[in-house]
Amino acid sequence: MFRFSFILSIFFLLPQALRAQPKPSPSQQAWHDMEYYFFFHFGPNTFTGLEWGHGTEKADLFNPLELDCRQWCRIAKAAGAKGVIITAKHHDGFCLWPSKYSTHTVRESQWRNGKGDVLKELSQACKEYGLKFGVYISPWDRNHPDYGTEKYNDVFVNMMKEIFTLYGPVWELWWDGANGEGPNGKMQVYDWPRFRETVKKLSPQTVIFSDVGPHLRWVGNEAGFAGRTNWNTLDTAGFTPGKGAPSQDTLRTGNKYGKAWIPAECDVSIRPGWFYHKEEDDKVRSPENLFDLWLKSVGRGANLLLNIPPDGRGKIHPKDSAALIDFRIIRDKNFVVNLAKQAKIRWVSDGYSRITKKLVDGNAASGLTISRNGQQYPEFIFSKPVKINCVVLRENLLSGQYCSGFRVVLKKEGREVRTISGTTIGRKRILTFPVTEADAVLIYVDESKGPVTIGETGFYLINEQLIEK
Repeated sequence: MFRFSFILSIFFLLPQALRAQPKPSPSQQAWHDMEYYFFFHFGPNTFTGLEWGHGTEKADLFNPLELDCRQWCRIAKAAGAKGVIITAKHHDGFCLWPSKYSTHTVRESQWRNGKGDVLKELSQACKEYGLKFGVYISPWDRNHPDYGTEKYNDVFVNMMKEIFTLYGPVWELWWDGANGEGPNGKMQVYDWPRFRETVKKLSPQTVIFSDVGPHLRWVGNEAGFAGRTNWNTLDTAGFTPGKGAPSQDTLRTGNKYGKAWIPAECDVSIRPGWFYHKEEDDKVRSPENLFDLWLKSVGRGANLLLNIPPDGRGKIHPKDSAALIDFRIIRDKNFVVNLAKQAKIRWVSDGYSRITKKLVDGNAASGLTISRNGQQYPEFIFSKPVKINCVVLRENLLSGQYCSGFRVVLKKEGREVRTISGTTIGRKRILTFPVTEADAVLIYVDESKGPVTIGETGFYLINEQLIEK
């Protein structure tokens, strides 16, 4: 009896993180691997110049005479994006598919004599170009007469059923938490549990985005960056999407001991606005700026959702596409040569060492597990000094996220020449710094919630002009 009580007391004394550490589902793990994809804001706002439509715009305003979803996907593929998400219904209530549950759709427009279907064309183009297809659908509807009543929850559920049935598979579903008045002056009480259960039954592999998940979270800003500390875990009890969401600071960093695996997605537009505006043609982000956003999103363990708004023709503007292709060139050019592969890797554990290739073998599932902080570490040894100004670290997330403090130490002739410190690693951590010549690099984990498995590692010499001063 004493032995049982002793074991039980030890169990309850264990840190909660070690007893019930959240970890990603297979769908979430696949999402982590996407890293970067496109948002397409498209609808009546494209033609009115508004960002939030009023819901009273005539359907005939929507008339993209040269709509070419294949062009969208061709550019996405060439730019290195792995998927797309389309605003199937924004706050104005206009549906880019001929929904049976609304009278404010492409069917009521003059476009293609009411026979057009943007979701159909885009989902088909995604299949052709090997891209994942995602859908944004705002629960707010400033046009639908049932908005503000219980009937509207039925409408919203039926719209989602149409999307999944007619245009699936849907990889990611994006819920905006906006909630304002409808045409009758009333606000809607969204039935979030019913919405979540509907998607789960229709498409269990789909990951759902909102301020509180259930699978992905907003990063707390629309500037495209995650926190330098970025936990994939979050506490959601008592919170709801929209006004009832956690603070923006919490969304940016997550919760260290959060009970649910809800990683951050960074949404940002390539232009000042989310929808296309001709006056912004000279305000498209530069390739260098896009690279900086990538470092601060993907490079901090989040995913980057980059908005590319099609214009009134129904095409991506040449200035946007040019910036995107050059952004791809920058990434490819600067990450061609992984200097870590030139090193001999020594795994040191409690004073003993052995040679390993695990951190550069190209196998994302392999790695080295550090269970005793400061006493276990990998050391990369070069036959001659190399110049480095970028380190890429990965944490194997299959069993959860554990690292809360690390150091990368660069040495030359046995002397420490630079140390870069950080908190979380997560899916990927990219660290940039002034060019440093070193003949050895050591990676230490100083703080953690449990054993940390370091995965594929990279050292690079990238263009110094790309590094934030």
